[in-house]
This record gives sequence, C-alpha cells and structure tokens, in this order.
Amino acid sequence: MFYKDDRLALFIDGSNLHAAAKTLGFDIDYKLLRQEFERRGKLIRAYYYTALLESEEYSPIRPLVDWLNYNGFTMVTKPAREYVDSMGRRRVKGNMDIELAVDAMELAHRLDHAVLFSGDGDFRPLVEALQRQGVRVSVVSTLRSQPPMISDELRRQADNFIELDALREIIGRPPREPRDPPPAPAADG
Repeated sequence: MFYKDDRLALFIDGSNLHAAAKTLGFDIDYKLLRQEFERRGKLIRAYYYTALLESEEYSPIRPLVDWLNYNGFTMVTKPAREYVDSMGRRRVKGNMDIELAVDAMELAHRLDHAVLFSGDGDFRPLVEALQRQGVRVSVVSTLRSQPPMISDELRRQADNFIELDALREIIGRPPREPRDPPPAPAADG
C-alpha cells in the first residue's frame, strides 16, 4: 500500500500508541519508526500529539517529548486537566483529537498518504474526510490485545490497517538487560 513517491505524514496519538505498545509488551523506538516510514515514502511531516501535566515538576513523558522535538517530530502538546471523578479518584484529561484532525485536514492537499497511529473510533470521520480529499489512509493499532485497541469502524474505514504487533521487530526497542550490581568493595585484611 506504500509507494516510494508517496508524500506521507504520520499522525501519532501519543497516549493511544503508548497504551497499545504497552499492551503488546514492547516500547517503541521512535528513531526506528521515523526511519521505517522514510523508507516507505517521502515523509513530509511526523506529528506527535500528547497532553502534559503542567502541575507536576517532573513528568515521565517530558524526556520523550524533548527527544522527539529535537529529532524531526512536530510536537503538539497542551496542558492536561486534572479532576476528581464521581468515585473520588484523581483523573487526568487531555484529549488531542481536535488538534490532530485540524493538522491532518490542513496538510491533506500536500499528501498522498496519511498514517494514523491510533485505534480511536472518533477518528473515523477524519479518515473519511481525508479520503474524500484523495488521501489514502493507513491506520496503525492492534487487534491482538484483549480487547482489541482498534475500533472496528476505524479499521473498516481505513484504506489499510497495519497491525502494530507486526511492526515490533522493525520499530520495537530491544529489551534492556538488567544491570549487574556494582562489585562489592574489597575487604581490608
């Protein structure tokens, strides 16, 4: 489904892709992901969408956001909102769907192929709108989790479905070896 002369863009729903990869038991190497899609066509842009908790001094996603920003990804972030649900649990809300949809539609006239990394069924109308503009759309998510993380409607609407687990060997980070503990100091005798 990819042609070497395709002008492509990646639209990565950060939290959705992270959750799908974690469910499958691997971490994504974003440098390898970018290289893979540069190999498949002419990569115009690689967007990564995520909400950030501004209230926390250190966010575990901050190093990834900074690395992506310096390594050819267009970062789209906004502050996440914290709230307490009806059960008294602390929750975080940070939906990036509108930002992703607006960027995709703005770039559509310059694309042959859009690759959406999300299984969120809310993106089905976006995929349909891109297709009406003449853009082919591939969706990357997983059917191999229980329950599947790709909505059936989104998968049916896409021109092509790419199983995330099938990309594991190409874009997955090798598992880290546990570090050996430092040697014990020599006893004075």
